[in-house]
Amino acid sequence: MANLTGAEWRKSTRSGDNGGECVEVADDLLGVVAVRDSKDPGGPVLIFPPYAWSGFIAGIRTSTRIP
Repeated sequence: MANLTGAEWRKSTRSGDNGGECVEVADDLLGVVAVRDSKDPGGPVLIFPPYAWSGFIAGIRTSTRIP
């Protein structure tokens, strides 16, 4: 299990005011990217290797044409 002590969680700047239905990402951790539900900060966390997270983001940018 990854050590999430000191993780700095952030929401996307594109989240807007959607009633709190967002995910938060901590990408300041050594060797992992963590993702959690913003409504349940003490709940489960998904852990990804940085290359997988980068690939996911690249795929989103390609499919939605985000600069």
